[in-house]
Amino acid sequence: MKNVDSVVILDYGSQYTQLIARRVREAGVYSEILTCEATPEEIKAREPQAIILSGGPASVTDEDSPVLNKEILSWGLPVLGICYGMQLLAHNLGGRITKSEEREYGRANLELSQACPLWEGLEEKDSHVVWMSHGDHVEAVPAGFEILAKTNNVPIAAMGNSEEKIYCLQFHPEVAHTDDGSTILSNFLFKVAGLEPSWTMSSFVDATVKDLREQIGEDEQVVCGLSGGIDSTVVALLLHKAIGKRLTCIFVDNGLLRMNEGEEVIGYLREHFDLNLVWVKAQEEFLGRLKGVDDPEKKRKIIGHTFIEIFDREAAKIDNVKYLAQGTLYPDVIESISFKGGPSVVIKSHHNVGGLPEKMKMGLVEPLRELFKDEVRRVAEELGLPESIIWRHPFPGPGLAIRVIGEITEPRLDILRKADKIVQEELRNAGWYRKVWQGFAVLLPLKTVGVMGDDRTYEHVIALRIVDSLDAMTADWTRLPSDLLARMSNRIINEVKGVNRVVYDVSSKPPGTIEWE
Repeated sequence: MKNVDSVVILDYGSQYTQLIARRVREAGVYSEILTCEATPEEIKAREPQAIILSGGPASVTDEDSPVLNKEILSWGLPVLGICYGMQLLAHNLGGRITKSEEREYGRANLELSQACPLWEGLEEKDSHVVWMSHGDHVEAVPAGFEILAKTNNVPIAAMGNSEEKIYCLQFHPEVAHTDDGSTILSNFLFKVAGLEPSWTMSSFVDATVKDLREQIGEDEQVVCGLSGGIDSTVVALLLHKAIGKRLTCIFVDNGLLRMNEGEEVIGYLREHFDLNLVWVKAQEEFLGRLKGVDDPEKKRKIIGHTFIEIFDREAAKIDNVKYLAQGTLYPDVIESISFKGGPSVVIKSHHNVGGLPEKMKMGLVEPLRELFKDEVRRVAEELGLPESIIWRHPFPGPGLAIRVIGEITEPRLDILRKADKIVQEELRNAGWYRKVWQGFAVLLPLKTVGVMGDDRTYEHVIALRIVDSLDAMTADWTRLPSDLLARMSNRIINEVKGVNRVVYDVSSKPPGTIEWE
């Protein structure tokens, strides 16, 4: 991001690297993650004012462990090493590392040994709960460093060199389990590095609109696939501000959306933002191709290929289209380039980081490529979108096709839509909709015996899936009040014809996933 203070985070494979970036941005400073294998030239190109070294699963004493290019330390930039980053700095600067007899994982009580800028605002407490996750630890600090904190198990839990502005933490300040972790990171950014909190969504909107105009030029047309979700909607509005009617949004209605979703989102955008919008009603085409298909991967592929075919067909009707706009987010980018030495290894090739642009031979416009999901929502607020769109729960690309387990038919979709609407209504009525990451219904591919009135029934089962999460990388099932679950169950069974049983999914991610298919 241009014209703002920034921090480069070098990823050594920690499962928490994205959290570091999020915490830095929450403090108002732009952060960018690079793999630890990035060259000094690649790091310099980002023009950072400070550098953070993440944790990681390796041991610095292993022969094939990831290394630090010491040229970075010659630049005179403030540096913060976290966990493996601390051990790496100690190892490179003449300290001594030792392997712990047992890996320390979980909470520990931190005692501050000496005053330093990192501890400003923390001095009144005798001890602080911090989160540890390490096997090695620093046994002796390098020359010029002082011991700043300890725990019962780790005599050197933090160290620093005030003259060189290099500070190291054995614990993870970025996780919620660490007391005052955000304060410690903010102290590094502002007290040590002297940065300005200039990363705001208002500045992002202004800079992005300007950049889009420069990238696209004065005559070219842009096409955007509008799904009704928050990401593609924000992309469309940013481009509309930048190039107006030279943007054409194509909304391919695949017949797999939630109840009235297309009408609500498209109607609002047309009324309030005057977007150039093409609404393609392709329900019959999608459902026809899905007939008889029950394998989830085949369903995804059919939906993806059909979407591309229809989108390509509609885009070809527009003259002088040079660019395709996508709602790629920063986690998508990180997931595709992540350092492959640890838990942040690439798990999948994200759909927004390849495929469609190559197929369509267009230039790519990705205005949200630098943002996390929570930042996209703040941009949406800047652009004037209503809460009903901003806080709409995430919805998968294949839509209800992966929430109807088994074959997709219109009657089964109708059952699921009605049940899902009840889930949404009850979450909102009880004040839980904004508290949870995602809540929805799943139609299972089985029937069970029931009794309704004096009659025996043999009807469908609905599963409720409601989870808490920060970024969907991990998730835990939500402990909803029992009376709320009871209302959902009673309404679904009484109001949705064809359902006689409701169950609640109490699986976390991992080992499960948020979606069922």
